[in-house]
Amino acid sequence: MKLWISLIPTLLLAACASYSGSGLAPGSARLADVQARMGPPAMRWQDADGSVQLAYPRGPLGFHTYMVRLGPDGRLQSIVNVLDEDSFARVRAGMTKDKVLRLIGPPDPSRSVYFKARDELAWEWHFREVYGNAARFVVLFDSSAGIVRSTLILPENYPVWGFR
Repeated sequence: MKLWISLIPTLLLAACASYSGSGLAPGSARLADVQARMGPPAMRWQDADGSVQLAYPRGPLGFHTYMVRLGPDGRLQSIVNVLDEDSFARVRAGMTKDKVLRLIGPPDPSRSVYFKARDELAWEWHFREVYGNAARFVVLFDSSAGIVRSTLILPENYPVWGFR
């Protein structure tokens, strides 16, 4: 029993490291290291210069999406949580769905809603606002054109789409 109790902190620390990729050293870690620590990404983009961007959403119960950037040399450049108000402020009217995905990663698929009367698609992300409260970031798209119409931030318990 004492052995199990002494192993619990070690296991929790390892789980946290794999959640956010902490411990991966920029400049030396490579794709294989990232995937060994964080698992397979939900999305992956390859740029013309050979650099790679990986998305690691930690929802629907988590409040983070980590964007991992690897340079053309295959080495880790950065790991950043993009579910924050600074990233959300960069989502602008007229942006395509792909640009939104590259900026803040995939939305919670269970909380995406299509409004036929407005031909509008709502994508939603679960996050913690600056004071630590649970909140939702919503992007409203013109569904036919596939571009952003507007965005909003709502408290987690605010009933909008009939969830909860």
